Parts: sequence; structure tokens; C-alpha cells
Amino acid sequence: MSTRKKDLMELLENPVKIQVDDVETNFISETDFVTAKNEAKQKAKQFCDDPMLLSWKHGPTGDYYPKVECGSSDKPAWIVFAESRGGDLVIDVNDGEYTFIFLSLPEKTA
Repeated sequence: MSTRKKDLMELLENPVKIQVDDVETNFISETDFVTAKNEAKQKAKQFCDDPMLLSWKHGPTGDYYPKVECGSSDKPAWIVFAESRGGDLVIDVNDGEYTFIFLSLPEKTA
């Protein structure tokens, strides 16, 4: 088994996919976003104890977070932002309706 950390673009090509029935398409509403985000975080917790959400994109509208300029890369800013912060887990909700990038963090010890 290789211990090489996967490139974020490779992870975006093969994300962890989930289906969420409560999420409506073609517009972003706070409730739909919250539902999708919560479901994605629950799925991410199956892979690590404390996933940190770094960035996301709403496929139908193209809206994304964070709204930052990240150099002159050909990659979208929300991907560059997550990549530069170690994003290593991609959750795809409803076949691209929402895409969330997390950083896998171990559980904090007291």
C-alpha cells in the first residue's frame, strides 16, 4: 500500500459520493446548504475523527467559498485554497450539486 498523499485534483476526480434527498437543485438556500454540509461532515467523520471544512462549491450556481484570489493558477480559487491548506478529503453531494473539501484532523486529546 502506498503512503503517497493523493493530489487534491485526483481526489476531486474520485470523490466520496453521497446522496441527500433534502437538497433541492438550481438555487442555493440556506437550509439546503446546511443539510448538504451536515451530511458531508457526517460522511467525512467516517474517515477521520475531526474533519475541518476548508472550501465548497455549489454546482448548479457556481457559487463557492472562500471568495479569495489564490494566485494565477488554472485551478479555481476554492480548490487552490483547500489544496494549499492540506485538503485531503472530497465529498460530492448529489453528483456535483455540492462539493466539499475537508482537511482530515485527528481527534484532539485533552
